[in-house]
This record gives sequence, structure tokens and C-alpha cells, in this order.
Amino acid sequence: MPANIPAVVFVGGGPRTAGVLERIAANRPELFSGPLEIHVIEPHVPGSGRIWRYDQEPGLLLNSTAADITMFTDASVACEGPAGNGPSLAEWAAGVVDGSITDVPDFPRPLWEQLRSLTGAAFPTRQLQSQYLEWFFRRAARSFGRQVTVHRTTAVAVSQAGDAASGGDTEGKYLVTLANGRTLRADVVVAALGHTDAHPDTASAAWSDFAERHGAFHAAPSYTTDVDYSPIAPGQDVIVSGMGLAFVDLLVLLMEGRGGRFVENPDGVLRYLPSGREPRLWAGSRRGVPYHSKISATLRGGTPGPLRFLTAAAVDALLQQHEELDFRRDLWPLVAKEAGYYYYRELLTGSPARAAMGWKEFATRYSGLDWYSPGREDLVAAAVSDPALHLDLEGLDRPFAGRRFAGNQEVQDAVVEYIEHDLALRDSSDHPETFALFLALLHVYMEVGRIVPPERLNARSQQTVHGWWHGFFSFVDSGPPPHRLRQMLALHRAGLLRFLGPGLEVAADESTGLFHGSSPQSGASVAAKALIEARLPSPTVARSVNPLLQSLHRTGLGAEQQLLTADGIHSTGKLLISARHELVNAEGKPQPGMFGVGPGTSGWGAGAFARPGTNAAPFRENDALARTILAAARGIAARTSSTMSPEPAAVGKN
Repeated sequence: MPANIPAVVFVGGGPRTAGVLERIAANRPELFSGPLEIHVIEPHVPGSGRIWRYDQEPGLLLNSTAADITMFTDASVACEGPAGNGPSLAEWAAGVVDGSITDVPDFPRPLWEQLRSLTGAAFPTRQLQSQYLEWFFRRAARSFGRQVTVHRTTAVAVSQAGDAASGGDTEGKYLVTLANGRTLRADVVVAALGHTDAHPDTASAAWSDFAERHGAFHAAPSYTTDVDYSPIAPGQDVIVSGMGLAFVDLLVLLMEGRGGRFVENPDGVLRYLPSGREPRLWAGSRRGVPYHSKISATLRGGTPGPLRFLTAAAVDALLQQHEELDFRRDLWPLVAKEAGYYYYRELLTGSPARAAMGWKEFATRYSGLDWYSPGREDLVAAAVSDPALHLDLEGLDRPFAGRRFAGNQEVQDAVVEYIEHDLALRDSSDHPETFALFLALLHVYMEVGRIVPPERLNARSQQTVHGWWHGFFSFVDSGPPPHRLRQMLALHRAGLLRFLGPGLEVAADESTGLFHGSSPQSGASVAAKALIEARLPSPTVARSVNPLLQSLHRTGLGAEQQLLTADGIHSTGKLLISARHELVNAEGKPQPGMFGVGPGTSGWGAGAFARPGTNAAPFRENDALARTILAAARGIAARTSSTMSPEPAAVGKN
């Protein structure tokens, strides 16, 4: 009788699934050359998925340049599988234009013009990125021949098959129910759901209830482009909580998206010409400032080379001393020292006029000092005479910490000055040390997940890594293109954007039916009929609106990550996975044949695409997961080599 073909079901068909598919194809010659049956469940176009789909506001951009985006696991990636070299987004676009890249659709004229004019230093539109991601998916799927089936629907439930649930010898087989009535039988299920929506938390739910009762407007955390902002009237005051990347998208949708446009004055300063349909936004956040601009400078000095302080050997030495590692005590001093080494190397070798000491002497003395040693500060003062050039990571994280503002105008001036200073440092060739810092944090961010065993971090530090450290890295390294900050300044000059300052507090006044936004540090405040929480929802299994996550939670096949701290048990909201990416069930046991990957899981790797040549964590995860899936498929094929599956892989409606 013919052998049973192992069936793998991916729930979610965005770029993370595409990356795992490519890794399965790359590793097959070594691990399992037999046939596979692969199903990808994705209601949107596979490859781009929901977040990166083509059907978005054309003005929305990526926050990385075209040369800094790749889906390919290149030779820098420390993984067991073979490298899979391929074009970055910029190289792909050039290949489409010259005809060397095929298997692309007939692009509409505006997109074709973007392709023709795209350079490696440009920030591409998300519409253009969608086409790169979809091409990559098609390329990966094509390598399997007819073994990949895409289902343009949603997975609504997953359960153990009857024989597996009863302890039969087919343990690990699952039934995946689709919204179209079909059921897929799977040996392996991979939850690769990306960013999903959630029911509001207690605070957001209370604000939504308040808005409904008083005829106000409230937008809970969500993917910005999926929110209906049409109830917001022209000229209406709107409180915006959050000044990160979702805030940047919001400005595009509510300003240019409503017909306004930016023009450049002869002196190079941007001016905003309103359409008259825009609201007036009052923005605040914990820091009170937007994310740092992307950097246009390039290195002038010596190449930094590999990390010197945050190394596997250094982490191993710490593990010999401590049963559990503490991020702040053990890891942050190494992270900070690494950042300083990159930063000062570029400053002293690339801008020698600013240096009062040679790099060799500085590096020798610096290497022997702890980050918190007073000697380090003395060394920096002796090497760099301008205090404004000294690296202050704490000040970088909280630029207005401890500062009190005299009133509304002072906080407006302070935020404007902050943005202008950020642009002077980052959108200029005069300060390549900012790019060195960017590279240091990027390399450290990718390396932490490789060399630090998460199970050896104490619970507080696991919260810190997924919370503060991820937020700090994003604030410094994952900000918007510089022209977006210039647009913020233009909107401020036009009176359509006002700043509330740091430590934003929001309250709802039942007597007036208005939201109140204020900052204790700045004294700025506003009362408004509309409140927008400009951020993605925090990961959550328990409150997810995604039916598959609901099913995992309901059946206990999946569970939220729980951390035991001195304050009690805290949930991160993330889908708990093992070191092998297996889902951990409600009983704390890895679930054989079920895997999870992506931002909603407790794994390390964030994102789905990355900068070439950076040993990107998601690519390492993709390769490891692909090899695990292939090993499982090999075992399944060996066990069933002389039997026929009692059920077809797909049952029910067609």
C-alpha cells in the first residue's frame, strides 16, 4: 500500500510562513526528500498577509530602506541549514525593471513608476513591499511543485484527531477546521499568525464604553490602517496616546489621507497645505517624543567587527556564577559597553577632529572598564572634549526624565527642539557615530536571542527583554524615515499637531462626556471628544479575537506564558512555546506536532524580514523550525511506510 504522506498545516500565510517554507525547501535534501502535503491557510494574499497586504493607503511606507530589507537567509545567519542567497528588496526591484526577475504580475502604473525610481537608500511603500513578499512566497512554494495548497480562508479551530485524543498510535495528528466548512487533517500544525487583534483590556474597554455612552470616539489599540476614522470631524480635537510607528501612520491617514499635502519652501523647510478636512491632534506618550529618525550617515572609520563583550563566552561565565541571570545586573552592562565601543570607535576614527585621544589607547583602556565604572566616564571625558558627544544611554531612553516644564508653550518648544536636534544628528553625514550606535544595538538585539538561554533568565528579566529592551531598541533603531519627522514639524507649524509631553495621563469625565489628556511634567492638557490609542494591541491569547488562538485557549492545547515574580504571577499574553517552538499546553507540556512562531509567541525572534548580513534572529528561528518539521515528517513517513491514512488529508466541503 502507498505510504502516508506527512501533512503540514500553516495557519497564517504572511512573510513568516514564507520564510519557514523557504527553509524547509533548503533543508529537504539533507533531512527528508520524501513527499509532503503542505497547506497554507491565509484569507489575504499569501506572502504579504494582512499587515503587508497591497490594499492599504498608498502613502504608507516601510521604516527601512530598500537595501536593508531581505527575506533571504544569507551566509551571515548562524544556522544548520544551507544559506539561501537572494535579492534584497532593492535588488529585486532592479531585477523586475531589467527583466531578470520574472513571475511578477502586471503592476499598475504608479507601482511600476515606484519600481523604476527605487534606490537602495529609498523608503519603499508598503504596496511595493507586498509585491516582494508575494513573489518570495511564490518562489518558495514553487520549489515544492504541487505539494503546496493555499486556502484563502480562516482557521477557526484545531483539535486532536479522535485516534490521537484517545491515545492511539497516531498521536500528534490534528484536525484544523476552516471557516469555509472544510477540515484539514495534519501531522504538523504551525501557528504563524503575526500581529492579531484583541478584545480591549480593562482600561480600553472602559474608554470604549464611555465613548459609546457619550457619543464620543475611541479607537482601541489596533493596526492603524484598519480603523475607521471617518467619525472624526474636520477641526476636531483628538487626543493621541502613543508616538511610535502607529502614530506616524495615523498622521498619514488623517492628514495627507484627507487631501492635504506637503510642499518644500525655497529654504528647504516643509510646509503643510491643509485640505480643511483634518482634525487637530494632541499627542503624548511615556517619553513624550516620537521614535528616533532613521540614519542617513555611513561609517567613516574602521569597521567595528564582531561583538567583543556580549559574547557566548561572557554569558557562559555569568551562568557559572548565577543560577538565573538578571538582565539589568548581568546583561545590560555588556550591552551598554558594546554600544559604547561601536560608538566611540566611529567617533575617534571617523571624526578625528573631535577626538582628543587615539583610538588604540582608548580601546585598550575602555576594554578593561565596567560600564558603570567612574573610570569609564573619566576616560570618555579625556577622549572626547565635547560633552554633547558623550553617549548617554539613559538620557537616550528618557530624554525628558525629571524635567519640569513651565507650561504648554514650553513643552511645544522642547519637543520641536528635540526633533530638530534628532534630525541634525541622524539625517546628516556629520554624525556617523549615530550609525555606529544603530549597528551596535542591531547586532546586540540579534545576538541576545542566540546566546542567552531564556530559561536561565529570571522572570523579571524575561519581562524586561520582551518589554523594556524591545521598546528601547525599537525607539532608537526602528524609527521612521527622517522626512516623516520633518512632516511632524510642518504639521505642528500648521497648528494641526500639538504635543502634550511625557508621562501622558488620560481620564474620562462623566460630567462633560470628554476625554482629558495631560502630562504632570509639562502641565499641558486638553479636553476632547475623541481618543486614539495609537499602537498595536499587546499580544494576548486569552483576549484574542483570532479564532484559532481562541480555540487553543479554550481546549488547552495552547497557553499564555506565565511568569512568577516577587509580585505574583504575571501573564505576558504571548503564546507559550518551548525551545523547539512546540506549543506548550495548559498542563505545561510541549504539544507534539504543534508549533508556534512570530511576534505573538514567547520566542526570541521578532519580525519576519531583516537587514542583510546581520545574522537575523527570525531567520535562525525559521531554519531551526524547518529542520524540526522535516525531522517530524521523516519520523511520520517511517512509521506509516506500509499503511494508508484512514482519512484523507482534507475532509468535508471543497
